[in-house]
Formats: sequence, C-alpha cells, structure tokens
Amino acid sequence: MTNQVSKTSYLLYSYLLCANRKGFMITFDNNFLVSFLPFSLRLFSEEERPRPKPMVPQLAPPKIPEGERVDFDDIHRKRMEKDFLELQTLIDVHFEQRKKEEEELIGLKERIERRRSERAEQQRVRAEKERDRQTRIAEERQRKEDEEAKKRAEDEAKKKKVLSNMGANFGGFLAKAEQKRGKRLTGREIKRKTLSERRSPLGIDNLREDGLRQRAQEMWNWIHQLESEKFDLLDQMKRQKYEIVVLLNRISHAQKL
Repeated sequence: MTNQVSKTSYLLYSYLLCANRKGFMITFDNNFLVSFLPFSLRLFSEEERPRPKPMVPQLAPPKIPEGERVDFDDIHRKRMEKDFLELQTLIDVHFEQRKKEEEELIGLKERIERRRSERAEQQRVRAEKERDRQTRIAEERQRKEDEEAKKRAEDEAKKKKVLSNMGANFGGFLAKAEQKRGKRLTGREIKRKTLSERRSPLGIDNLREDGLRQRAQEMWNWIHQLESEKFDLLDQMKRQKYEIVVLLNRISHAQKL
C-alpha cells in the first residue's frame, strides 16, 4: 500500500510539474491537497510527503575559441623574463648601493688616515718646538752662568791686582777711616792697625802722573769693593735679626698655648 501511494504521489508530482511549466493552477480536495502556483508547488499528504530531489546544475567547462587560444608557454616565458629583469634590477641596485657604501668607507678611511697623519705632524712640530724652547732655555741659563762666573773671576782678579798693587800704608789708611766712622776695633784690627802704621809709606815719589792716577784708581776700587761687602754684610745681619725676632715670637706664642 505504501509503495502504491508513493508511486501515485510521484505521478502526481510529475503531472503538476508539467502543469507548472505551462502556467496552470490545480487544486484537489480529497486525501491530497495540492496548491500549485506558477513557479511554486506544495504537496500535502496524510500518509507520505515526498521530497523533491535537489536540482544540480550541470556546469560545463568554458570553451576557448580556436582563434583566441592562449599560449601558456609564452606567458610562462614572459613571466620568467619579467622576474629575471626584476631580479637583475634588484641585483644592480644592490651592487650599486654596495659600491657606493664601499666608496664612502674608503673615503672615511682616507679621511681618518689623513687626520691621523696631520695629528702626528702637529705633535711632531709641537715636540720639536718644545725641544727648541728647552734648548734655548738651557743655553740662556748656561750663558748667564758663564757670564756670572766670568764676572766673579774678573772681580777676583781685580781684587788680587788691587791687593798686590797696594802699598804698605793702605792698611793704616783704612784703619783711620774706620776709626773716624766710630767703629769699635777688635784685637785683630788693632794689631793690623799697629802693623800698618809701622810699615813704610807708599812708594809714590818716583811715580809719574799716570802711575799716580792708576794707583789712586786701584785704591778707590778697593775701597768701593769693601764698602759693597760691608753693605751686604749689614743687610744680611738685619735679615738675620728679623728672623731671630720672628722665631722668638713664635716660640713664645707656642709656649703660651
């Protein structure tokens, strides 16, 4: 019974499908109710409700006209050529950039080497100038020392010459001069004074005018030398007295603390 109903339903569905294609509307009032409108179908059954099979469209591959056939080998070749050109361009750009960077690196190394050479040259010139300066200072110091030594030697020679040319009464003359200044004589000075007074006078009787002038100049030089030494000794004595006073004050201040 069920198989018959299924067959009947299938036949009815086929009939209604044909009517749909022609644009009819069919209605049945029995065990089945079918309402059919154009482009739609409804089927109700108390015993069975058949399901239509889905319509699967049959798709056929597109056909390429014979006159417009595509050469895939040519497309592949052109694509390979394009990729090769792009790759070649990238390679050229890379090597150009690398060449530029190498040139900049070489220029940087050259600038560093040039600055290093300039710095070494400046240091060499500065060291040479410093050596010259030190040499000049040493030469100037040596020259001054030589001049001072020469001056001292000349002074000593003059002093010896004056002493050798002085007469026997020159010591008495100095003693009298010191006595006039109010100096207090020591035992040695008194002895020297006594000896000088007992000596024979200067032998200037037989000297001419030039000889007398020379003897007077020698005596004056000797007196000047003695006065200079006296002044230096007095100044040294004053400084020593001042230092003694300062030291005594410091000692007294320290003792108070």
